[in-house]
Amino acid sequence: MKKIALLAIIAFTASSLTASAQKSNKKGMKKVLFVVTSNDKLGNTGEKTGFWSEELAAPYYELLDQGVEITIASPLGGQPPIDPKSADPASATEDTKRFDADNVLQEKLKHTLKLSTVDQKDYDAVFYPGGHGPLWDLVEDQNSIDLIESFYTHNKPVAFVCHAPAVLKNVKVNGEYLVKGKKVTGFTNEEEEAVGLTKVVPFLLEDALSSNGGQFSKGPNWQPYAVEDGLLITGQNPASSKLVAGKLLQKLK
Repeated sequence: MKKIALLAIIAFTASSLTASAQKSNKKGMKKVLFVVTSNDKLGNTGEKTGFWSEELAAPYYELLDQGVEITIASPLGGQPPIDPKSADPASATEDTKRFDADNVLQEKLKHTLKLSTVDQKDYDAVFYPGGHGPLWDLVEDQNSIDLIESFYTHNKPVAFVCHAPAVLKNVKVNGEYLVKGKKVTGFTNEEEEAVGLTKVVPFLLEDALSSNGGQFSKGPNWQPYAVEDGLLITGQNPASSKLVAGKLLQKLK
């Protein structure tokens, strides 16, 4: 009986230590909030838009595979729209193929949190994928504007790729535009012209950030290019998604 009791105590202690270790590991895990658009209308064209799948997939897996816990939010909550062009097999990458087959992520996307319910204190950083969708909702969304300001003023990284840097257009810190005097990049005027949407978008991202005092720079069209300035990380186009995620990972370490 004594032997059985001793074995039971040992087993219970081992179990408790394992649970404690798991809880400790979970507690030490970095948490990043992804914010995606809820807008599916490409202006008045009658065409659909949304977030660009590569710009969510590549950073998502880059962070996830390094043990980062990711939560996704959108202005309306629930399933966000995916730009149909980004789902075209011609645009497929290894990350988007993984995305398409990832039932866990697909289920997570069906239940994105409503942006108004999230708080920066629950996360270590925020990341915005692009696509044309954000130009019509997140740019003007006060919850998004306040959230970015809150992350930044609490010394937490804020990262954006492709069209997502446009959401910085109305973000101010201490009465000044957040981008003022800072190195930034994003989808360029040339790239917008190349996709034929210069007259469709509500404004040109490059012009808007430059007008707000951002030190806008760019690489060759469609090539990976990203810059960081303190807590602010921006990438130029879909090909820059993984580069932005890598810079964000370095900030989180």
